[in-house]
Amino acid sequence: MKASAAAQRMLLDLADLDAEIAKTAHSRKNLPEDADLAELATKLDAARADVASSRVAVDDLAAVYEKFERELAGMTEHVARDKASIDAGTTGHKAVAELQRELESLERRRDDLEGEMLELMEQQEATSTEADRAEATLLTLTENELELVAERDKSAAAVETRTADLTERRIALTESIDDKLVGIYEGLRGRGQVGAGLVQARRCGACRMELDPRTLSRIAAADEDEVLRCEECGAIMVRTNHSGLPGQGRPE
Repeated sequence: MKASAAAQRMLLDLADLDAEIAKTAHSRKNLPEDADLAELATKLDAARADVASSRVAVDDLAAVYEKFERELAGMTEHVARDKASIDAGTTGHKAVAELQRELESLERRRDDLEGEMLELMEQQEATSTEADRAEATLLTLTENELELVAERDKSAAAVETRTADLTERRIALTESIDDKLVGIYEGLRGRGQVGAGLVQARRCGACRMELDPRTLSRIAAADEDEVLRCEECGAIMVRTNHSGLPGQGRPE
C-alpha cells in the first residue's frame, strides 16, 4: 500500500491524540475527589449510626424519666392521702400506726426515687451532649460531602471539556489522512493494539521490539510512500529523519 510520507507522519499525531484521549478517560474514571468521596461515605455511615444510636439513648432515658415522674406523682398523692387520714383524727389507733408505717415507707421510697431521678438527669445531660456532638459531626461531614461533590463535578467537567477538544482535533486529523491508511490504523486500535509507531533507535515505536539488521535495511530501502507494517505487532511503522536508519544522516 502506498501513502505519502506526510500522511504517514500524521498517524503519529493521531496516535499521540489517542494516547491523550485514553489518558483523559482514565483521569475521568479515577478522579481524586471520587476516592475522597468514597472515604467520606464510610465516615458518613458511621456518623449516621452514631446519631441514630444517640437519639435512641436520649429517647430511652426520657421514657424512664417520665415513668419515674408518674411514679413520684402517684406516691406524692398517696402520701398526701395518708397524712390527711392521720390528721383527720377519725382513724383508729391501730389503723393510724399502719398508716404511719406506710407513710414512712413511702417517704423513703420517694427520697430514693428523687435521688434516682437526679442521677438520671445527669445521664440525660451527658447523653444529650453526645447526641449534639454526633449531629454536629454529621452536619460537618455532610457539608464536606457537598463541597467535594462540587469539586468533583468541576474536575469532571474540565476533563470532559478536554476530551471533547481532543476528539474534535482527532476528527479533523483523520479527515485529512487517506481513508485506507486510517482504516488500517483504526482496525489495529479496534483489536486493542497500537495503530502506528515511529521507527527509532532500531525499535518499532508501537511494540518497542528491536528490529534486526535485515529488517532495518529493508525499511531503509523502501520508498518513502511505502506503508510498512511491523512483523511483530502489525502496526504501521512511520519513518522520519529521526529514525536513524542505515544510510540516513543525523537529523539537523
